[in-house]
Amino acid sequence: MGWDRQIVMMLALMITSKGVAAVPRASLVVLLATLNSFLPAGLGPIGVAVIFGVDELMDMGRTCVNLIGNCLATIVVARWEGEFDDKRARVFGTTAEAELDLKSGDLAFADAVAQGD
Repeated sequence: MGWDRQIVMMLALMITSKGVAAVPRASLVVLLATLNSFLPAGLGPIGVAVIFGVDELMDMGRTCVNLIGNCLATIVVARWEGEFDDKRARVFGTTAEAELDLKSGDLAFADAVAQGD
């Protein structure tokens, strides 16, 4: 398979795989449908079995990458908009966060930390 065909296949897989990380086993359908359109003889039952065997492990990896990407994108947009609080991010989950909440007047959050919620 030439480079041009591989690049077209990669782009097709990138477009058809949007939202796959949120739906279990959806990648199997997307992979098989896309690859069968590119390979002349299709994958056949052996190809399906091979993909099915590795898909669960790959699905876990896709979900992790999706989660990390969503978190990073949120931070990038928040910084871009000037809404990201670096000071609060540094103390998140520590006792200093409760002190910061008390100083800013967020008594509900500080009270929840004091109760261990």
